[in-house]
Amino acid sequence: VQLQASGGGLVQAGGSLRLSCATSGGTFSSYAGGWFRQAPGKEREFVATINRSGGGTYYADSVKGRFTISRDNGKNTVYLQMNSLEPEDTAVYYCAAGSQMGVTETRYDYWGQGTQVTVSN
Repeated sequence: VQLQASGGGLVQAGGSLRLSCATSGGTFSSYAGGWFRQAPGKEREFVATINRSGGGTYYADSVKGRFTISRDNGKNTVYLQMNSLEPEDTAVYYCAAGSQMGVTETRYDYWGQGTQVTVSN
């Protein structure tokens, strides 16, 4: 399974971005999806996860109420809608796919290449 993340960019604090993760090479609906991020000088951290049907989601406390993860199995794509962005959200965002949703990296077997999100004051 190959994953391609896109949609990152530079945005002012309070703004919004939508990240996309397009998948190919597998049966997308067989995989749970996840988003992680890594800020400069920090370890990669969990952001959000979604189950195979899209009916179950879970978020890190730091993004709860601001970010929304969703998926379109017909388009083989997972999304991360990010609203009310803060400078602390600046990071490289990675999408991932695995057999089950989860908050740890070891839950995921496939990873995208990452897309940069920069939030300015």
